[in-house]
Amino acid sequence: MSESHVWDEVDAYFTAHLAPDDEALAAALRDSDAAGLPHINVAGNQGKLLQLLAQLQGARHILEIGTLGGYSTIWLGRALPPDGRLVSLEYDPRHAEVAVRNIARAGLDKLVEVRVGPALESLPRLADENPPPFDLVFIDADKVNNPHYVEWALKLTSTGSLIVLDNVVRGGRVTDAESTADDVVGTRAAIELIGSHPRLSGTAIQTVGMKGYDGFAVARVLA
Repeated sequence: MSESHVWDEVDAYFTAHLAPDDEALAAALRDSDAAGLPHINVAGNQGKLLQLLAQLQGARHILEIGTLGGYSTIWLGRALPPDGRLVSLEYDPRHAEVAVRNIARAGLDKLVEVRVGPALESLPRLADENPPPFDLVFIDADKVNNPHYVEWALKLTSTGSLIVLDNVVRGGRVTDAESTADDVVGTRAAIELIGSHPRLSGTAIQTVGMKGYDGFAVARVLA
């Protein structure tokens, strides 16, 4: 049995017992697939981890950068109290259209707002609204802009907030200091920013599973 097959089986076992998809989550995946969205959503057990992190934070306000079909958005939105708010930023209008339907079917349309357009344009507009600090920021968008997203996350959070940065391993290429690939350059810059910024304390973890070899970084905002 290949290593990747073992990873898939273990992930399937964990997900079946600890983070099974209900109809709304399964439908979100089905509709995303039918619409031709790329298969880059988080896995079910990863979605459950995001939900648990939001619940541990006692999150009332969540920011997501990169909606895709709304699968991770549903997991995060379910961690919110009835008066909570989740703002999710999506570049592609077609992706956003699918996500809005999926989120509404999950009964979260009163808590979740999907904003369409380049995140680096949406974030300044969001900041101009002077929203309450976001308790959790999940970054899962174009990797070249990861350091900019981390910087914006710092501006939109406060002491004790949590920043989660997905897909940081890049198949192991993150260690290549000579790489000129946009995703590697952006991810390395974000990791090094987290490591050097006086207001951030973070770490990164490698993972294996049905999404292959990857990982994520987590940073806590300090005073």
